[in-house]
Amino acid sequence: MNNQPSYGSTFDRWRAGAGSVWTDYSRHAFVEGLRTGDLPRAAFLHYLIQDYVFLVHFSRAWSLALVKAETLDEMKVCAGTVDALVNHEMDLHVRTCAAQGISEEALFNAEEEVANLAYTRFVLDAGLQGDFLDMMAALAPCVMGYGEIGRRLGADGVAGTAYQDWIDTYAHADYQGLCDTVGAMIDAAVIRRLGSTPERAPRWAQLQARFTKATALEVGFWDMGLRPPA
Repeated sequence: MNNQPSYGSTFDRWRAGAGSVWTDYSRHAFVEGLRTGDLPRAAFLHYLIQDYVFLVHFSRAWSLALVKAETLDEMKVCAGTVDALVNHEMDLHVRTCAAQGISEEALFNAEEEVANLAYTRFVLDAGLQGDFLDMMAALAPCVMGYGEIGRRLGADGVAGTAYQDWIDTYAHADYQGLCDTVGAMIDAAVIRRLGSTPERAPRWAQLQARFTKATALEVGFWDMGLRPPA
């Protein structure tokens, strides 16, 4: 847990508050298989297909966050995140799967597994039931978690691993910059709504619970990735 990147004080607090669940997520066996290159290819492709479907819903959730935004900066960050997801991050999935004969249309129409349904609907429900902060607490584990994982694997992984493209995507300065931008926006949004000592606000425990639950659902997503269809 050393040398963790800081993507803002709010994220730092939420990550610490998630405790061992965050370690289960960021140090999962699936992640370590990516780091060493030992992850079975079938498991990786299974994950990529499901993650493409996840990102479709995740992009919709960020679009909903844009609707819930209260400031121009919040709107700009949410819009920029949707652009990064739809026009850049999903391209990794398309390119990798195309090499295996899987078209983008097949990706878009892939059947969602239960772990995927549980996570994406939890995030969307946070937006439909809650406000902007509820959405950020539910969205942050994916955005910043992949940033933290990519940064660590980029520094500590085996050079030239079979999953170097995946690692490079999330270790790249562009993605790390996105995490910094989102983290700064969340900090400002929290102060705007909860004040300069947000951890003392009555809502803080609820936001922490959302973040921790989303992190646990990330663990379930990695678990799913390790169980490719026969």
